[in-house]
Amino acid sequence: FSFFQERLRYMLVLLLLLHVTDSFYVPGVAPINFHRNDPVEIKAVKLTSSRTQLPYEYYSLPFCQPSKITYKAENLGEVLRGDRIVNTPFQVSMNVEKKCEVLCNFPNKPVILTVEQSKLIAERIREDYYVHLIADNLPVATRLEFYSNREEEEKKKEKDVQFEHGYRLGFMDGNKFYLHNHLSFILYYHREDVEESQEHTYRVVRFEVIPQSIKLEDLKADEKSMCTLPEATGSAPQEIDPTKENQLLFTYSVHWEESDIKWASRWDTYLTMSDVQIHWFSIINSVVVVFFLSGILSMIIIRTLRKDIANYNKEDDIEDTMEESGWKLVHGDVFRPPQYPMILSSLLGSGIQLFCMILIVIFVAMLGMLSPSSRGALMTTACFLFMFMGVFGGFFAGRLYRTLKGHRWKKGAFCTATLYPGVVFGICFVLNCFIWGKHSSGAVPFPTMVALLCMWFGISLPLVYLGYYFGFRKQPYDNPVRTNQIPRQIPEQRWYMNKFVGILMAGILPFGAMFIELFFIFSAIWENQFYYLFGFLFLVFIILVVSCSQISIVMVYFQLCAEDYRWWWRTFLVSGGSAFYVLIYAVFYFVNKLDIVEFIPSLLYFGYTALMVLSFWLLTGTIGFYAAYMFVRKIYAAVKID
Repeated sequence: FSFFQERLRYMLVLLLLLHVTDSFYVPGVAPINFHRNDPVEIKAVKLTSSRTQLPYEYYSLPFCQPSKITYKAENLGEVLRGDRIVNTPFQVSMNVEKKCEVLCNFPNKPVILTVEQSKLIAERIREDYYVHLIADNLPVATRLEFYSNREEEEKKKEKDVQFEHGYRLGFMDGNKFYLHNHLSFILYYHREDVEESQEHTYRVVRFEVIPQSIKLEDLKADEKSMCTLPEATGSAPQEIDPTKENQLLFTYSVHWEESDIKWASRWDTYLTMSDVQIHWFSIINSVVVVFFLSGILSMIIIRTLRKDIANYNKEDDIEDTMEESGWKLVHGDVFRPPQYPMILSSLLGSGIQLFCMILIVIFVAMLGMLSPSSRGALMTTACFLFMFMGVFGGFFAGRLYRTLKGHRWKKGAFCTATLYPGVVFGICFVLNCFIWGKHSSGAVPFPTMVALLCMWFGISLPLVYLGYYFGFRKQPYDNPVRTNQIPRQIPEQRWYMNKFVGILMAGILPFGAMFIELFFIFSAIWENQFYYLFGFLFLVFIILVVSCSQISIVMVYFQLCAEDYRWWWRTFLVSGGSAFYVLIYAVFYFVNKLDIVEFIPSLLYFGYTALMVLSFWLLTGTIGFYAAYMFVRKIYAAVKID
C-alpha cells in the first residue's frame, strides 16, 4: 500500500511540475499568441555605433517617454553587453493599422529641443548611431534593397534584400543634421490554424521599420493626435540645428502584413548571411590543408622516430650511438623541472579552464540552445561555466605542480585561481572607468561588479582549491626516465632555434585554419552583427586543437634533437604563437574595417583585443603543451636506457 502511496505522490509532483512549466516559459523560447486588437508592446534596447563602440540607453536622448518608465530585469550577459531594455510610448495593437499618429500627447504643441539636446542629437547622428527596438522579442530591422551584379534582364525583375539591425538615428547632408522623426513600422504576422468556432490567433514573425525625416510644417496634426503624411516628393526633412532650439513632432505609423513564415523560423531573416558559400569554402579549405599537413607531419615524425628508436635500441652499437647527437642524449635532463613551476602550472590550469569552458559553450550553442533570441545567454553561460570549470583547472594545475617537484600547494592554488582572472578583471575595471566617464550603458554597474567578484571568490576560488587539493594528492605524472644530478651543458643553438622564430613559425598553421572564422567573430563583436554559425565554429575549434598539437610536437622534437632540454616554458610560449597573428589581424581589422577615430573607442578596442589575445594564447599554449608532454613521455618510454 505504501508503494502505491509513493507512486501517487510522484504523479502529483510531476503534474504540479508540468503545470508550473506550462505557466512559466523562457522568454524567446515559447511563442506568444495574440488575438486581434491585443497590444503588442514595443520596447527599446539601446543605441549603438560601430564608430564609437559605446552603447547608450534609449532615453539618453530626448525621445518621447511613457508616463511610467519601467526597465526589464536583465541577465548578466545583457548587462555586460550594455542592453537596457525599457518600455516606449508606441501604442501598437495586433492587426490594427495606423496611418499616422503623434507620439507625444500634444499634437498642437511640438516637442521643443533645447540647445544642449540639439547638440547631443547632432553629435549622435555624426557618430552614426543606430536605435534598436524590439517587438515580441524580435529586433527591428531596416530593409536594404539593392541590385546584385546579375544580367541586365534579370536586374529589372529581382532585387537582393538584406537587413540592417536597428534603424539609423538620422543622416547628414553636407554639414546639416537631419533626424528620423517619423517611423513607419511594418509588422508581419502568421495566422495560426484554429478550429472554426475559435477566434483567430496571430504570432509576430517579422518587425521592420522605414525611418523618415519629415519637417514639422509638413506633418499636419489634428486635435486627436492624428497626422497626415505629405507626398513623398514634396516634403522637406526635419533639420536639427545644434546652435539653437528646434521644434519637431515625433510620429509613427503601423502597417500589418500576413506572412507564410512560421514562428519557429522567424529569426532566419536576421541571420541570413550572403556569404555562407565563402564560409563553407573556407572551412573545407582549412580542413583539407590542415589534414594534408597533419598527414605529412605525422608520417615524417613517425618514420624519423622509428629510425631513431631502432638505432638507439641496437645493443651492439651503443658506443657509436652515444657519440652521435640526438634526442636520446638529453634523456637525463629532459624531465628536469623548469624555472617558476608554480606560475607555469597556474597558467596551464587557467588554460584548461578556458578550454573546457569554450568547448562546452560552442557545443551547447551548436545544438541551438544559445540562439540570439535569448539575449545575453551566451555571455551568462560562458561566465558561469568558467567559474565552475575551476575544479578541472585546479586539478590539472595541482597534478602538474606536484610532478614538477612543487611543495607549496596552497600558494599554487591561490595563484591558479587569481593570476589570469585577476589580469582580466584589472583590464576590464580600467576600461570600465573610461566607459563610466562617457555615461555609456556599456559600463558595468557597481552591483554587477560586486556580483562578479562574489562569483569569483565564492564559486571559482573554492572550486580551484578543491581541484588543486585532489590533483596535488594524486600520483604525479609518471616520467619514464630518471633525471641526472648534474645538468648537462647545452650546445650553441642555430639561429632558427630562437624562441621568436619558433613563435612565428608555429603560429602560421593554426591561424591559417581559423582566420576566416575570426573575421565573422570580429564582425559580430565590433559591428553589432549576430553570430550564429556555431556548427562551423565547432569544426574550426577541432581543426585548431589538431593543428596546435601537431605543430607543438614537431617543434619540441626539433628542440630535443638540437640537445636543448629546456622545453617546458618554450613549448607553452611557442604553441601560443597563433595569438601573435591574431593580434596582427586585429590591428589590420581596426585600420581597414572600422571607422574608429577617437581615443576612448580605440582604447576599448585594443583593451578587449589584448584580453582576447591573452586568452587565446593560454588556450593554444595549453593544448600544445599537453600534446608535447605526452609525446616526450611516449618517445623516452620507447628507448632502452641503461
